[in-house]
Amino acid sequence: MATDPAPNPHATAEQVEAAYKDTKLAQVLYHDWEAGTYDEKWSISYDDRCITYATDRFRAAAGDVGPYEHALELGCGTGFFLLNLMQGEVIKKGSVTDLSPGMVEVALRNAEHLGLDVDGRVADAERIPYDDNTFDLVVGHAVLHHIPDVEAAMREVLRVLKPGGKFVFAGDPTNIGNFYARKLGQATWWLTTNITKAVPVLGEWRRPQEELDESSRAAALEAVVDLHTFDPDQLEATARRAGAVGVRAVTDELSAALFGWPVRTFEAAVPREKLGFGWAMFAYRTWQNLTWVDQNVLSKVLPREVFYNVSITGKKTS
Repeated sequence: MATDPAPNPHATAEQVEAAYKDTKLAQVLYHDWEAGTYDEKWSISYDDRCITYATDRFRAAAGDVGPYEHALELGCGTGFFLLNLMQGEVIKKGSVTDLSPGMVEVALRNAEHLGLDVDGRVADAERIPYDDNTFDLVVGHAVLHHIPDVEAAMREVLRVLKPGGKFVFAGDPTNIGNFYARKLGQATWWLTTNITKAVPVLGEWRRPQEELDESSRAAALEAVVDLHTFDPDQLEATARRAGAVGVRAVTDELSAALFGWPVRTFEAAVPREKLGFGWAMFAYRTWQNLTWVDQNVLSKVLPREVFYNVSITGKKTS
């Protein structure tokens, strides 16, 4: 895949080039770049499907579904986790932070469209701009692997939590899960783009070359912003060193990830109009069924380290 900088509506080519040597600049540029299309890329919605997904993931990690009076989402992205938890009545009032101004803007716009009580700030997870003892709950989804100093961020989370308050971080990659997901994604991208190029009858299934090149450059920058993968035991130890109590990590998705990563990569490599409602329902129902298998069968016989996602919860001392 190409690694040269791509045009970015929020940055110059020189800034994108500099981002390869500056982790936090890369975070801002990449996530600003993705903000406008992020929900579509990851099939994020704010309806029953994603409300159920968010509340199920929260319950699996936290052991309860609240309700919590005031929650902060760290590294909010477009607001997926917090806003769906609010719609699921887990959270009453929300605040969002992200290092990317573009993501905060989209998250607040999504909250406004949904009629939810949410404020937001552009902020570094290692220096959260809220007072001590502010929140009943801090949440995050697929955020810890973007933070340079996870332990420092955990200490900040505990600072802004009220005594006895809880944190729940879900959806970060395990060491083993990240390995097979990346390999499957790379293989699917290579096969799809090369087969649609080599076989003339499949030409209409090939996205324009400039779009493929931009996706490749975005993927190269994504590799810069994905800083960590996690061993569940080590992640628990990090939270305890930060001062958390009642720490527990859980994992999910194995067969669902083995199916989902090739599917998402294939969807990114072909024109969206070629995939209709039937495909979407096939992909979703299959993923849903495999998730059931992971939760009810594989999780009972396989070590937690082999699953793709790790979630962690803990509390601030009372």
